[in-house]
Amino acid sequence: MPETLAPLFVVLQENVAAAPAIPEGDFQLGMAALAVGLAAFGAGYAERGIGAAAVGAVAEDDDMFGRGLILTVIPETLVILALVVVFLTL
Repeated sequence: MPETLAPLFVVLQENVAAAPAIPEGDFQLGMAALAVGLAAFGAGYAERGIGAAAVGAVAEDDDMFGRGLILTVIPETLVILALVVVFLTL
């Protein structure tokens, strides 16, 4: 069965033009994507320590839940602000 479908696959693949995800001449778009990606990486790295500390604080005292939640959400605002800057500049 796969031998009979092989010519069909070749025909379907002949007319496909491979294009990069980011066009070659669009340097600003690539740098914007890199900026948002690095902001997301930094936020994830920051949340690693904050989340562990918040879980430990809540385990000892239930009243610390609100503070732990707020401190956990603060790094995510960096990614949101990075996206806002990208949409405003492009």
